[in-house]
Amino acid sequence: MDVLDDYTGHTDPGGAAIRRTLDGLTITKVSVGEYDNNAYLLVCQATGEALLIDAAAEPDRLMDMVGHGASRPELRTIVTTHRHPDHWQALGAVVGMCEPRTIAHPLDAPELPVPTTTTVEHGDTVRVGQVELEVIHLRGHTPGSVALLYRGSDRPHLFTGDSLFPGGVGRTWAPEDFDSLIDDVSQRIFDPLPDDTWFYPGHGDDSTLGEQRPSLPEWRERRW
Repeated sequence: MDVLDDYTGHTDPGGAAIRRTLDGLTITKVSVGEYDNNAYLLVCQATGEALLIDAAAEPDRLMDMVGHGASRPELRTIVTTHRHPDHWQALGAVVGMCEPRTIAHPLDAPELPVPTTTTVEHGDTVRVGQVELEVIHLRGHTPGSVALLYRGSDRPHLFTGDSLFPGGVGRTWAPEDFDSLIDDVSQRIFDPLPDDTWFYPGHGDDSTLGEQRPSLPEWRERRW
């Protein structure tokens, strides 16, 4: 797999991965599967330990992203952002190859195809080497959807799963679920985090909170 170091936030299904290098952490993004799912590999530069966000599909391509040489990072952790099958089709295969710990929210963990090693709640932290990620519980797309926040860089970096996209929040299936999700996204993401926060969604291109913030009233009014 080609890995491009010119990080734009856009990847194509079946195409090259893209990598962003931050102080102490690299973020590599690849699109996999028929639904253009994003998978993100986070590697602590101090320790070589790696964490994968959403083993969504195509386990061989995910392992190509990790690498195959002696210097490849050690995949120690997989976080599944939520229970929907397009986000865990490769989970069993990657766990079988690497034996990492698996992490999810307790409300979604029972729906996953392999046992969850560790469950996390809102406000918990997940470590990848020396790097800490904060867990943000976003209720609505599924009961146990989570986002992960990395603060230790030039700006915050936020991995939102299917709870926040450029153009709106994730899909919901009942009015009360939409109300819950738009409230959580507003109160737990947009209120405390600055405009330059870069967010990485479960499908499609990245964006920043500043680009999306003016649309929040419109999203709430149109209810999607």
